[in-house]
Amino acid sequence: MREPAPFRGHCSGGAPMEETTLHPLLGEAAGAVDAEGAPPGRPGAQAAAMRVNEKYSTLPAEDRSVHIINICAIEDIGYLPSEGTLLNSLSVDPDAECKHGLYLRDGRRKVDYILVYHPKRPSGSRTLARRVQHGDVAPTARGTRQDQPLPGKGDVGTAGGPEPPMDYHEDDKRFRREEYEGNLLEAGLELERDEETKIHGVGFVKIHAPWNVLCREAEFLKLKMPTKKLYHINETRGLLKKINSVLQKITDPIQPKVAGHRPQTTKRLSYPFSREKQHLFDLSDKDSFFDSKTRSTIVYEILKRTTCTKAKYSMGQGEGRKKDSALLSKRRKCSKYGITSLLANGVYSAAYPLHDGDYEGENVEFNDRKLLYQEWASYGVFYKYQPIDLVRKYFGEKIGLYFAWLGVYTQMLIPASVVGIIVFLYGCATVDENIPSMEMCDQRHNITMCPLCDKTCSYWKMSSACATARASHLFDNPATVFFSVFMALWAATFMEHWKRKQMRLNYRWDLTGFEEEEVSGFDHPRAEYEARVLEKSLRKESKSKEKRRHIPEESTNKWKQRVKTAMAGVKLTDKVKLTWRDRFPAYVTNLVSIVFMIAVTFAIVLGVIIYRISTAAALAMNSSPSVRSNIRVTVTATAVIINLVVIILLDEVYGCIARWLTKIEVPKTEKSFEERLIFKAFLLKFVNSYTPIFYVAFFKGRFVGRPGDYVYIFRSFRMEECAPGGCLMELCIQLSIIMLGKQLIQNNLFEIGIPKMKKFIRYLRLRRQSPPDHDEYGKKRQRYEADYTLEPFAGLTPEYMEMIIQFGFVTLFVASFPLAPLFALLNNIIEIRLDAKKFVTELRRPVAVRAKDIGIWYNILRGVGKLAVIINAFVISFTSDFIPRLVYLYMYSQNGTMHGFVNHTLSSFNVSDFQNGTAPNDPLDLGYEVQICRYKDYREPPWSEHKYDISKDFWAVLAARLAFVIVFQNLVMFMSDFVDWVIPDIPKDISQQIHKEKVLMVELFMREEQGKQRLLGTWMEKDRKKEEPCNSHGPKAGLDSPEYPGGAL
Repeated sequence: MREPAPFRGHCSGGAPMEETTLHPLLGEAAGAVDAEGAPPGRPGAQAAAMRVNEKYSTLPAEDRSVHIINICAIEDIGYLPSEGTLLNSLSVDPDAECKHGLYLRDGRRKVDYILVYHPKRPSGSRTLARRVQHGDVAPTARGTRQDQPLPGKGDVGTAGGPEPPMDYHEDDKRFRREEYEGNLLEAGLELERDEETKIHGVGFVKIHAPWNVLCREAEFLKLKMPTKKLYHINETRGLLKKINSVLQKITDPIQPKVAGHRPQTTKRLSYPFSREKQHLFDLSDKDSFFDSKTRSTIVYEILKRTTCTKAKYSMGQGEGRKKDSALLSKRRKCSKYGITSLLANGVYSAAYPLHDGDYEGENVEFNDRKLLYQEWASYGVFYKYQPIDLVRKYFGEKIGLYFAWLGVYTQMLIPASVVGIIVFLYGCATVDENIPSMEMCDQRHNITMCPLCDKTCSYWKMSSACATARASHLFDNPATVFFSVFMALWAATFMEHWKRKQMRLNYRWDLTGFEEEEVSGFDHPRAEYEARVLEKSLRKESKSKEKRRHIPEESTNKWKQRVKTAMAGVKLTDKVKLTWRDRFPAYVTNLVSIVFMIAVTFAIVLGVIIYRISTAAALAMNSSPSVRSNIRVTVTATAVIINLVVIILLDEVYGCIARWLTKIEVPKTEKSFEERLIFKAFLLKFVNSYTPIFYVAFFKGRFVGRPGDYVYIFRSFRMEECAPGGCLMELCIQLSIIMLGKQLIQNNLFEIGIPKMKKFIRYLRLRRQSPPDHDEYGKKRQRYEADYTLEPFAGLTPEYMEMIIQFGFVTLFVASFPLAPLFALLNNIIEIRLDAKKFVTELRRPVAVRAKDIGIWYNILRGVGKLAVIINAFVISFTSDFIPRLVYLYMYSQNGTMHGFVNHTLSSFNVSDFQNGTAPNDPLDLGYEVQICRYKDYREPPWSEHKYDISKDFWAVLAARLAFVIVFQNLVMFMSDFVDWVIPDIPKDISQQIHKEKVLMVELFMREEQGKQRLLGTWMEKDRKKEEPCNSHGPKAGLDSPEYPGGAL
């Protein structure tokens, strides 16, 4: 066996590292992957470790510091690496920091991924490694060091001291880590362990993927990489070209200063990476061929599929542990621990890729993270376009698509906001010409209204509601109907525009033809699913053994008994899956919990209704005239604030409950888990956010009854009525306060405040855990240490959820609040930069995930858009007075105007018909005795033969309302579908470019095949020419020669 050369690593700019030696723990690490579990055709890892031990001598324990795991390069084809060596480096110069942790200690190999764990002292053994203080190392005397034990491993100086208590679970975690890292070595990764961190009690494993591993995995994942072939993109000509050039000049100041952001005239042909066709790709700079995002994705795929199944458990010899040992051995047979399981079980505490470097500072090297911070995550660039291509390059396609969608949504809000402002200004301009509101404000009509509550409320003049009536006209006018139709078409156009933008991004990001590989990252089972399958298999095995134990063996037919035993073993070895029977209790729990939480939401709305009724009755007894005149506004505003607080609190509670309900279902894959979580969370938050608004829009004032025969809640609270001008103004107040409050408090303050508070708490905790006399704590941390203190990435579900809820506010009730798109636009301008800053500065770098669309969120958006058409039709028809006005104008008006409309909508009531105990306590509050009071309804007068019955006018208005709903809904949906049909999903130029790429790819391979044929022909010609001289001097072959049948050549 050839003796390997000693490893001499160095950091850039630093002195070379000392010769490193094999760590004796290699026997344990390699023993985890023993000869029983070694790959076919390869000797056991333990034997390999023994061979390496013969060549390397171990150092004393006090001379060891950081353990480096290195493995030699593997062949391009195949999986089997050469023998790995676990290297133990000596201390290095403190000034040579290997670019602050972005590289391994040799300064050349990049750190592609980080595993974090909490090192504990092995039970029953002495500490094998020492910690070295870099500050005590002199550059000229490396061998002189002041040693200190590893964090949490105790003092090694007391060799004769008492044994510490044995922690078998920590030993199990340690052995799992050793086996898992050994398997990572088998997969070709290179590892380096660092326990000399500035974070007390935390160890890091740095992972590097060498070139051959990257090539192998890129081929497996079918990653499209750019080839050497360049081609020109078809440019627009004529008038379109001039328009595009003018638009580019106009938008130049709002473009980010990022390379490659402007439209490109050329593009590299992309092709799935193949090791056999490496000549097609530009491999002149192998270090940058796979960017950091791609490298971390490849490593994460290896981490997910690499398992540890035979980790040993250092149990004692006591009788009490036999049962646990047997159970553990069963688990080892059945379970496979990938990185998700290891994280769930606490073997590793975190796993993440590194950020590219610091994002602020004078001496910081320029990197993509800093560029994103300057051109994307800063509030000072709120007016600029987003550098979406750079976002995708750094965070991956899935996050890039989210920010692209958010940008398109924000841009589309601009025309909606402009039209909404125009509608609002139209209402302001025509408020003085609105005849119904003028009649309500005219005190000469002297209309006396019936009391709003029993006993404590008295009669009141309609002119006191003048301000409410005038304000209602701002949102309840003919332009509102137009705006509702416009917003329905806007929603359809927005969806089509996004589909086209998505296709452009797919073409630009080489995601075309991605359907087959799209779900490749979601195929790995979740850790919880594997644990449940393990429990089920163990339960099935124990039942089978119990059954065989109770059945007596048939001595007369032993052959039959053996067959039964074999068949039982076959059944046990079948692949166990969770069926609907296993999940049935979880499904029942989900159903009951969701129904219960929806009932809780309804109960809270009912409680707010009772609050409104009781508060209105209490304020009516106030002696202050100003208080009594503003009862309706006061009650509405306070009730809406209560609703807002409850909605925000329940949103957080429902989010946690939805996650818990999804967990107990135990979905198999991450994609299934995410879709189920989204469905539950959206359902609960939709009901929570919109139930108070639905009540005001469709239920308030509908089931009141009439004077003398009111409807009561719990026989004591009378149902509240709408204002004389209708409930639309109150709906507007409710919608605006809830929408603005959620955006301001939940979407902005929570997103800014909570991450900063968590970061501060983590800082205090780490500061408290670190030794007070630690000299290095104030020094610059390594990149992986700084990233460990950041908040883990929790997925895009919360980000999408808040935007979908906002989209509902913008579209569902836009007929009552035309300014909703404007406030959504202002919020989103801040939201984009807020989310960007959070991703760049507050969160650990997420693992890049390939995706070609926004997934289930698109279907939710389409559903909300369709529902918006129906809801707006009902709002216009039943909540506003638009239809009653049309009916009066064309059926009952004497002169074709709206004069007399208010009197037409009011019915009369004789005060002598009040029920006992419901008449006002002070009937002379207005200064005169009231005989007839008015209330808003279509009923027969008291002097009619059928007094207080519903009149014919009510049925005429109801028929008109229903007809409007049907016509409006079908017309708008037809127009929306027409927009979908007219606008193609794939832009014409993109479809042409995709076709051109396919043609160029075929031509490229045809030329390559022709070149191979020519080369083969040349070689054959050369061989023939070489053979001719030999044949001319040799014996002539006859016609019957067996070597050359048919004659000589």
